[in-house]
Amino acid sequence: MSRKGDCLDNAPMESFFGSLKTGLVHRTRVRSRRDPKAALFEDIAIFCNRKRRHSSIGDRMPEQARIDMAAAMAA
Repeated sequence: MSRKGDCLDNAPMESFFGSLKTGLVHRTRVRSRRDPKAALFEDIAIFCNRKRRHSSIGDRMPEQARIDMAAAMAA
């Protein structure tokens, strides 16, 4: 397991937050306190979970993977 000061312990989250900052935070202007929450939800729930291609499912979008799995189960 990881120990205190292990630089590899935090690598996945550092990568995620780096991508989030580059893709969303640094290119967004905020008008109210509600805007960042809505932008984060849209970026994570809609883009990352529905539209972004994932290598763990064969570089497909999650929606396409669900359709393919349903078709395979029906056949």
